[in-house]
Amino acid sequence: MTTTPAPATPTPCRILVVEDELIVSADLQDRLSRLGYKVAGAASTGEDAVKKAVDLHPDIVLMDIILKGDMDGIEAAALVKQRCQIPVIFLTANSNDMILERAKVTEPFGYLLKPFEQRHLKMNIDIAVYKSRLERERAQLLRELQDALARVKTLSGLLPICAWCKNVRDDEGYWKSVESYVQSHTDARFSHCLCPECMEKHFPAADQASPPAAQG
Repeated sequence: MTTTPAPATPTPCRILVVEDELIVSADLQDRLSRLGYKVAGAASTGEDAVKKAVDLHPDIVLMDIILKGDMDGIEAAALVKQRCQIPVIFLTANSNDMILERAKVTEPFGYLLKPFEQRHLKMNIDIAVYKSRLERERAQLLRELQDALARVKTLSGLLPICAWCKNVRDDEGYWKSVESYVQSHTDARFSHCLCPECMEKHFPAADQASPPAAQG
């Protein structure tokens, strides 16, 4: 009796929490754990956030915009995107238009105004994870297409061919066999054989020696 293997348990989303208020950070980490996510780490400054994003490579970064130190959350998010391509969701209590415009330049995957409800937090994270996966798949398909196009060299245009020996002239003016030319311009490989017409013309004895086809 065959046993159907149990479906693989999905790996929980790993989240880096960037918040300079320790109590707020601890509460947010607890809420994430209760929602089924895994806290990959926590940072309280922009510099530390960038370093931990590079080292831990989480799935999502929850980034408070107003941070202590020389680097705020928007600057940190721009560096995280540049170095890691990790989705960032901004957290802020400030809805100032100027801050929002600065934040938009970093192309965040979400923007949550504090205080936010747990369901809004989960919704933003799940949408960010989904969009991030789609972007990775699209980027992978694009890379595969570019690799395929780089490998395939198209034969096109007018190809000079010798009427006597059937060699062809390449783009650099050198004459070479058809096999050599095609192999250097495509991924095709050759195996040599004789067509029935050449077999009959050049090797009639071999053709006559072939056993007759079986009669039904």
